[in-house]
Amino acid sequence: MSPGKPSIAIIGPGNLGSALALALAQGGYKITEIVSREQRASQERARALARRVGARAATVSSARLEAGLVWFCVNDGAIASSARELASAGWKGKIALHSSGALTSDELRALRRRSAAVASLHPMMTFTGGTPPSLKGVVFAVEGDAAAVGVCRRIVRDLGGAIFTIAKKKKPLYHAWGAFASPLLVSGLAVAEGIAARAGVERAWARRGMKPIIRQTLENYFAQGAAAAFSGPLVRGDVTTVQKHLRALRQIPGARETYLALARAALQNLPVRNRKALGKIFQRKQ
Repeated sequence: MSPGKPSIAIIGPGNLGSALALALAQGGYKITEIVSREQRASQERARALARRVGARAATVSSARLEAGLVWFCVNDGAIASSARELASAGWKGKIALHSSGALTSDELRALRRRSAAVASLHPMMTFTGGTPPSLKGVVFAVEGDAAAVGVCRRIVRDLGGAIFTIAKKKKPLYHAWGAFASPLLVSGLAVAEGIAARAGVERAWARRGMKPIIRQTLENYFAQGAAAAFSGPLVRGDVTTVQKHLRALRQIPGARETYLALARAALQNLPVRNRKALGKIFQRKQ
């Protein structure tokens, strides 16, 4: 551990906590404890992760919390209660973080009252198990007490990420942005996969078929922006084709509604020809 880097205890050995612990250890931070719930499965995950990062595995009841920084990587609904449960430990001069995208640093108010500096530090990344994603290049949003925010900036820099300050009242919108970027994107792909299945394309083939076009679409978007990456019948103003789509999609529950919602959004945000005619189609009752 290099000078100026606080030792860190991780509360919660789930997907997020595991990815952060591994990245922090690789970045030269000393991980002192991996703290889990009392359940056997949670303890097993904590022990496995602790072995990988050279830390001590503990439960909430046995945690020492001697690290200079304690990072809460638990579900959003458990952040405040976990902080209250651990508030009896010595917190003066320590940093407490959580990584909720939607909730603010005030979830850790129980520790702030105990003289800890608190912040929320959220990475714009998806954590789903398996091989943890790299955090290099990942954008983090931070808000909280000045002392904690300063430490967060150092940590993100050491992880190879980028960081910006988010206003507390903007966090729900910030988190909704992330929802569109990952889980709702996957939801849209799942609908596309279902449509392909109805068209007689096996699901494995559907994913194989979508991979090149999705990859190229994303490359176009990141290189040129949304307007230049947009293609298909809406760009061409092809009313007849859009009507065929809508008729065909009636046979698939939810697919037509998804198509209409995204098409209406395209009318507002993207270059569309025959906008008036298409708008009338999209306003009709389902």
